[in-house]
Amino acid sequence: MTVFDELAGQDAVVAQLQGALDHAMTHAWLFTGPPGSGRSVAARAFAAALLCQYGGCGECSSCRHVRAGTHADLLLVRPAGLSYGVKQTRDLVLRAAGAPSGGRWHVVLFEDADRCTEAAANALLKAIEEPAPRTVWLLCSPSAEDLVTTIRSRCRVMTLRVPPSETVASLLVSRDGIDPERALAAARAAQGHVGRARRLVLDPAAAARREAVLRVPVQSTSLGPALAAAAALVKTAEDEAKTVTEQLDEPEREAMRQAFGEGATGKGVAKAMRGMAGAMKDLEDRQKSRATRVKRDTLDGALLDLAAYYRDVLMVQLGVDIELANGDHVADLRRLASAGTPEATLRRIQAVMKCRERLTLNVAPLLAVEELTVSLTQG
Repeated sequence: MTVFDELAGQDAVVAQLQGALDHAMTHAWLFTGPPGSGRSVAARAFAAALLCQYGGCGECSSCRHVRAGTHADLLLVRPAGLSYGVKQTRDLVLRAAGAPSGGRWHVVLFEDADRCTEAAANALLKAIEEPAPRTVWLLCSPSAEDLVTTIRSRCRVMTLRVPPSETVASLLVSRDGIDPERALAAARAAQGHVGRARRLVLDPAAAARREAVLRVPVQSTSLGPALAAAAALVKTAEDEAKTVTEQLDEPEREAMRQAFGEGATGKGVAKAMRGMAGAMKDLEDRQKSRATRVKRDTLDGALLDLAAYYRDVLMVQLGVDIELANGDHVADLRRLASAGTPEATLRRIQAVMKCRERLTLNVAPLLAVEELTVSLTQG
């Protein structure tokens, strides 16, 4: 077993990373690939291999700490909000400049580096242009084009692909003991996304949310049902965002209160409480930003499910012999396929993608989704 074992269907990338450990090391790496390809998993596996004296055995305390995100020589950055600002980046650059406490490298793993603002990207560029001698930057982004040219030109790019459904299913069977048939159905529904496939087969709530999304094409037959479907879709995203953020928010607030000594007495307590008020306000702002991001990401995932559904309808209409992401809904797919034309299905797919774009431009989610579902009623 090694740290690379969970990288399903990425043999070429694994070979390059393992070769770099001894022969082609560079100070900046960019891991790219579509959602579900495992770019963050690959970056963390490489971080573990860099920090492990055995090259990523997966068993030692170093590998376990990297997996948990608690290794002393690993800086793990996960932007919580919609963007990552220049102040945060400058603080990160200062922390990254320190020498490693134990091993050869000080590793910075920056997930969603594409969320950097323009000023933050400039601060990050300076750190990559003039790196500390023993610091390695591992950046993750859906596409190299999502980062400014000057950053990506200084990185070695590792491009991951979406793994085949069979490979994902095999991983679920071997790692989680899932029934092969259920594992394959979940892998196809998740379109190769390992984490989502696992949630679909193990979390009834995740499976229920997918079913709610897949009812939208069937329900959107006229104006009233279309508007109701839009409201239900947005409400589902809001409920999931609330569940996720509530699990995170209160522990963070409690940790903040303990750090400032709430409830303590003695000299300096009043000053500490004044400082806590400002810090708590900053925390609440970050939590609101995170909630907005979770809601948007959840809604975007639902729209991608919807696009995949209409893609399946199109494949049925064209008679293409291809694996369907929603083969468990083949009766509905055939019914919609026979009721329309390929041209109308393409227009619906374009409407879904337009809705995704409008959400990135901060259009009110309900308005954007209502426009979408109403357009789905049109032939």
